[in-house]
Amino acid sequence: MQYQGVLTKMQTEIGNPIQYYLVFESDFIHVNQLLDKTLSIEFVGYQCLACGKEKKIYRQGYCYDDFYNQPQVGDWVMRPELSTAHLEVEDRNLAYEKKVQLQPHIVYLANSSNVKVGVTRKTQVPTRWIDQGAHEAIEIVEVPNRYLAGITEVALKSHVSDKTNWRKMLKNEIEDENLIHYRDKLKAFIPDEARDYFIDTNTETTLHFPVLQYPSKLKSLNLEKTPEYSGVLKGVKGQYLIFEDDTVFNVRNNEGYVVQLTVL
Repeated sequence: MQYQGVLTKMQTEIGNPIQYYLVFESDFIHVNQLLDKTLSIEFVGYQCLACGKEKKIYRQGYCYDDFYNQPQVGDWVMRPELSTAHLEVEDRNLAYEKKVQLQPHIVYLANSSNVKVGVTRKTQVPTRWIDQGAHEAIEIVEVPNRYLAGITEVALKSHVSDKTNWRKMLKNEIEDENLIHYRDKLKAFIPDEARDYFIDTNTETTLHFPVLQYPSKLKSLNLEKTPEYSGVLKGVKGQYLIFEDDTVFNVRNNEGYVVQLTVL
């Protein structure tokens, strides 16, 4: 069976295990059903997620020009503390920024390789945790806008990591942690503006990924260096496909790449 389309991050559905889907313009692929099958990936070209043109992808699925002018990749996306829509101050497109920034946001703790703090829109729970490959997570603050979430994350970064070790996550070199203990310990460091939004009544969410075999060594697939690859799919975790020969492929890092997938 053969499919062709533009890669975007895999869609997910909570379950035991998590269900993964690749969505192309004319195809919808249930990735869990491909486990233990040989999957061939062929690099065909580029298609910018914004302008739709066949231009080399610069970052996050966008060509160079669109990466620097589209509102959905403004600096405030990666650094929520830079959000200014609550002040009626535009970065690139105030209408878009108000729509995204002025809605409930969650500051959370997630454990994928280590305990880390992060920010996401409330509507993206638990999707954000799944995309990070977290096997456990907990919400600690729910605030009404992205700016408050951002300054809370900045304050907590001094006391807990804000990075995931993707290698440890993919190898499943993980330890279960008491996230409620972490949450309660961090309460004292939440900024005054966000302290009233602290959540102390919830429990951890546990996530299970569809992985039959974890890699022992990691070989990251780069489509520009290796435009054709074939291997037996053994698992999906985070936004990675995991193959039998220890090759891993980050779907999200290859957004905007046009590929042909063949299931043998």
